[in-house]
Amino acid sequence: MSGLGLLRGTVVDTRPLRHPDFRRLWLGQGVSFIGFQLTSVAVPVEVYAITRSSLWVGLLGLASLVPLIIFGLWGGTVADAMDRRKLLLVASLCTWISTLGLLTQSLLRLDSVTVIFTLIVIQSIGFAISSPTRSAIVPRLVPQELVPSANTLNFIVSNFGTVAGPLIAGVVLARIGYAGAYAIDAALFTAGLYAALRLPKLAPLGDNITRPGLRSLIDGLKFIGVRPVLIMSFVVDIIAMVFAMPKALFPQIAAERFGGVDATGWLYSSIAIGSVVAGLASGWIGRVRKQGIALVIAIFFWGVAVAAAGFSHHLWITVLLLAVGGGADLVSAVYRQTILQTYAPDEMRGRMQGVFTVVVAGGPRLADLRAGAMASATGLSFAWIGGGIACSIAVVLALFLVPALRHYTYDPASRGKGLG
Repeated sequence: MSGLGLLRGTVVDTRPLRHPDFRRLWLGQGVSFIGFQLTSVAVPVEVYAITRSSLWVGLLGLASLVPLIIFGLWGGTVADAMDRRKLLLVASLCTWISTLGLLTQSLLRLDSVTVIFTLIVIQSIGFAISSPTRSAIVPRLVPQELVPSANTLNFIVSNFGTVAGPLIAGVVLARIGYAGAYAIDAALFTAGLYAALRLPKLAPLGDNITRPGLRSLIDGLKFIGVRPVLIMSFVVDIIAMVFAMPKALFPQIAAERFGGVDATGWLYSSIAIGSVVAGLASGWIGRVRKQGIALVIAIFFWGVAVAAAGFSHHLWITVLLLAVGGGADLVSAVYRQTILQTYAPDEMRGRMQGVFTVVVAGGPRLADLRAGAMASATGLSFAWIGGGIACSIAVVLALFLVPALRHYTYDPASRGKGLG
């Protein structure tokens, strides 16, 4: 193979960007996600400043978890029953309103945990509906064989935002304050709204369109329940996030080990830095067929990297190890999303993505609660290191206990027929 051929097989596949609707959605998501990450850093830092407690920071996850579960599942059923473009616009406006509320409370200097938690609930509702809708849209905008590449591009741009946002947040919080972070988020979010507005009509396809509600949700859960590969794609993600994600501990470790708020931005960016680097060298991801095994291997190394980072008392070593974990997390995320999007037919994708959103976004929130509670009860180091080790052990056990996951093979020609 020539050097040029090797390079093309290694670097990220950008062919999905040739499709204008996907390209606009991708750019809009990338810009708005930078702002979203400013808020994601500012809120826990503000709560920690008010309460001086990692437990309260962890409870932020619980505050958003309940609406995330309810509206994530409900939003998936709606996404299978109405124009997904309209639904994405409505949900995005809900998220935007919550950001404006956070800006207002900060300008008024309310210093109220109750107000902040209420606004986080509203934000979670908007996110719970918009996220499965946006993901269900992707297979409608690009050919089936480009779905893994499109997912990789989406994860790269979101992780770039997770790098840039917290780094910017560290500067903004130190020099301007919380209101500055929320104001930037509100301004950048307009890019995402514009991208959603420019999407074509995305009415439901197929003859099995159901009305949104409990029955539609039950049908979706039954679809998952008889397919072990889908079940395990959710289980291993819960293992990865709940056991190993240390984000709720970042404000405390920044204050106790690394000198305060200046280190906070680097910690919140570290995982995403690794994800961006891995994404830029991800040309090989779409060629892997044994995606079940590859998924577990990626999560195993995620847990190992997180545990190793917990031993470090040097900021740059901690950031480097978390970045390694972030690279593994990017690989696992692409495979989880691709399994879900290609395993289900279009009329089921909204519901599948609703469950995916609950798991993917709910897992880190449970992780915040787990990490915060453990840190308060057993100390920072045990909460961090023990979680990473438990993650690696549990995901290897899952691979050996569930043959369907071990044998799952990606088939780009299946076109959502549940083959594997």
